[in-house]
Amino acid sequence: MGANSTLTGNGNYFENFRPGQVIRHARGKTMCEQDNVGITLMVLNTAEAHFNEDVMQKNAMGREGWNSRLQFGGVTISMVIGLTMQDTGENALAELSLDKIRLKAPVFHGDTLYAFTEVLATEPSDRKDAGIVTFKHFGINQNDKVVFEGERRVLVKRRGENADAAG
Repeated sequence: MGANSTLTGNGNYFENFRPGQVIRHARGKTMCEQDNVGITLMVLNTAEAHFNEDVMQKNAMGREGWNSRLQFGGVTISMVIGLTMQDTGENALAELSLDKIRLKAPVFHGDTLYAFTEVLATEPSDRKDAGIVTFKHFGINQNDKVVFEGERRVLVKRRGENADAAG
């Protein structure tokens, strides 16, 4: 694998991104108990809605369908961003920001998440070997309902002779 090779594709250098471009990411992920409960407890999130099935079944929070443990929003965010990485992160040199996060609908164990990305902007950086790309990520469930939206700014490696300029 050469210096300018990527693991899964060649279309994810700075020059490959253009504002208005929409990417449908290849993989989905069905959320399982370990995705939710393990991380919820690991980060000391004490909201029982994420790990106490009995409480959720007895108190559906007044909403139809909410009688099962909710996916912790931090896991939903991480999973959707992770699903975008093959296309938006393989040549990332630095994550610059994550902003305008919106958890739009609940996610439960057994839901399957998919991701889409819109390129909002590209701009030069102070580095010859990279530019800045602003992405808007969307997570949807198996019913095509948007469950997550968020914007992410990334310093992305340039293709070609400038790619190794910073050494």
